[in-house]
Amino acid sequence: MMRQLELTLVPRPHPALFPSTRYQGSKRKLLPWIASHLRELRFDTALDAMSGTAAVAYLLKQMGKQVVANDRLFANAEIARALIENPGERLCEEDIEKAMQPRPGVLYSRFIEETFAGIYFTDEENRWLDVVAQNLSRLRHPYRRALLRFALFQSCLAKRPYNLFHRKNLDLRLREVKRGFGNKAAWDRPFPDHFRGFAREANAAVFDNSRENRALCGDALEAPGRFDLVYLDPPYLRRDGSGADYPGFYHFLEGICDYSRWSERLDRASPHLRLKPEPDPWLNASQARPAFRRLIERFAESILVVSFRSDGIPAEEEIAAMLRDAGKKVKVLRQAPRPYALSRNRDSCELLFVAK
Repeated sequence: MMRQLELTLVPRPHPALFPSTRYQGSKRKLLPWIASHLRELRFDTALDAMSGTAAVAYLLKQMGKQVVANDRLFANAEIARALIENPGERLCEEDIEKAMQPRPGVLYSRFIEETFAGIYFTDEENRWLDVVAQNLSRLRHPYRRALLRFALFQSCLAKRPYNLFHRKNLDLRLREVKRGFGNKAAWDRPFPDHFRGFAREANAAVFDNSRENRALCGDALEAPGRFDLVYLDPPYLRRDGSGADYPGFYHFLEGICDYSRWSERLDRASPHLRLKPEPDPWLNASQARPAFRRLIERFAESILVVSFRSDGIPAEEEIAAMLRDAGKKVKVLRQAPRPYALSRNRDSCELLFVAK
């Protein structure tokens, strides 16, 4: 399990811990660097328009801001509901244990076991997932459900090679061979153990900053309201044209959240049974530039803080020009090269555009 990162940006009676995550592209490790630049800005309300793991939204909440976290994926919106919108509701041990137990008199669907056999998890693990996913779908308490779903998402990621659902590769995890990558101890740890641990981490992350924060699920361009500051972290499209297909990477988590409709949403022509793809401008080089420009124009009245990579599309100079075209004074900050784990470009570095 990755080491937790403690942030102490504002005084709190109970210091909050941002929970560990294996989500690709999370800004969790960059939070101190981002925080050092956000502290220089004057603002009170903030939108994290493509919130992902909600790491930056969580930072903004810790700074005492009124925060809206938005993401197009419902699973990510559930994470934001647990950690951003939730003002203080926590799980008890009984909540955690009950989530894993079949309820008397309930006839459970075996959809995951029957549909995803041999793709991501073992038959026994799939049976466990069927029970927990359905228990959470029936849970009426929105913040407890969101906290438990966070724990379930992280448990699923911890047991996956590459922490993704981008291909059928259960055999990679089960092979008895010498390994040069991966975390076999995490793969072999039982789901209930992972689930309990992540649920407790989520509990530790809950705090009230005395503001009315919200979690939304939708297109960033349609996020309602006006904000002093808008943080943009668009999906990363590399110069070679390959992009971060988040709906493709995490479709299984989306299915868990929409269990009753999962079957009708499946792309059955896909070998790993992803959800039916929807149009995504961030996976197309010819569409990424106008998509970037539309985002900047939509929030041109706000302070804009943009995260991107130095080897992405659009290029650094293009993004800076778009921000200047929107009437902004632009400062570009960069970290030393810190390539992603699966990236072949060892010179790629993180960029932060601050546009006022």
